[in-house]
Amino acid sequence: MSKTPFIAATAAFPVSEPRSFAEVQDTITRWVTEAAQRGARLLVFPEYASMSLAALFDERVRSDLSAQLDALQTLRDDYLALHERLAREHGVHILAGSFPWQTAPQRFHNRAWLCTPHGSDYQDKQIMTRFEREQWAISSGDAAKVFDTELGRLGVAICYDSEFPLLVRSQVEAGAQLLLVPSCTDAAAGYHRVRVAAQARALESQCYALVSPLVGEAPWSPAVDVNVGAAGVYGPPDRGFPDDGVLVVGGLNEPGWVYAAIDLEAVERVRANGQVLNHRHWGEQRGGVAGLASLLLR
Repeated sequence: MSKTPFIAATAAFPVSEPRSFAEVQDTITRWVTEAAQRGARLLVFPEYASMSLAALFDERVRSDLSAQLDALQTLRDDYLALHERLAREHGVHILAGSFPWQTAPQRFHNRAWLCTPHGSDYQDKQIMTRFEREQWAISSGDAAKVFDTELGRLGVAICYDSEFPLLVRSQVEAGAQLLLVPSCTDAAAGYHRVRVAAQARALESQCYALVSPLVGEAPWSPAVDVNVGAAGVYGPPDRGFPDDGVLVVGGLNEPGWVYAAIDLEAVERVRANGQVLNHRHWGEQRGGVAGLASLLLR
């Protein structure tokens, strides 16, 4: 793992209505090139940023949630290959916008690919929102994991997953010092749930959390018609970090990158000698909860 601080870029990425896959390639290439030229080595795109691809199909397909899922599979290999190529060419790590990835007949997972200069791997969303499970038939995929990269060890918590402390804690206990949180929310309340969750995970595990939201409107899409959020990078409100834990946050619904310097040695320092030691003291709460349950049963 590198001990050298690096620049991370997290996107408030706008949903769009492209007319060709070449237009999609041009858009993503332009965004990656811009961030790389600004010195970013880690680039984070949002949950379901891939859903703009559904605009490439006819009206019958793009207005039907189930038909979209089937049709998108014809583009998934090219979509992944684009991000893999850009990661190699620019020498950067890219979390691609997540994709509804088919693994069996009528079985789809919300999958985010982490593409590095040396290869790629994926994280599936673990816990589905009501929309995903009740209307869209997206299901949980492979278990949560951590990624060992030359930048450091990181975890990916896709949107709703970030709201579940034990899920993220399993990644932290596996060594994650950096949490990537791609999101897609259709209301301000949803954005704030994810932001509050990301800040809570950064506090309790004394780590960085990078939030990348999909933004803008796509009236033609039943999946991503309205998208609300702001890109941000958060840390623990403790020594070596801002008092409020906010390293940077963009404007609400304003497309663009936000950049932050990531220093994983600062994570090691605050975990070892912070004003408080949330990361170290995590296990102590289990006895407290058991004791409370015992008291309530008397």
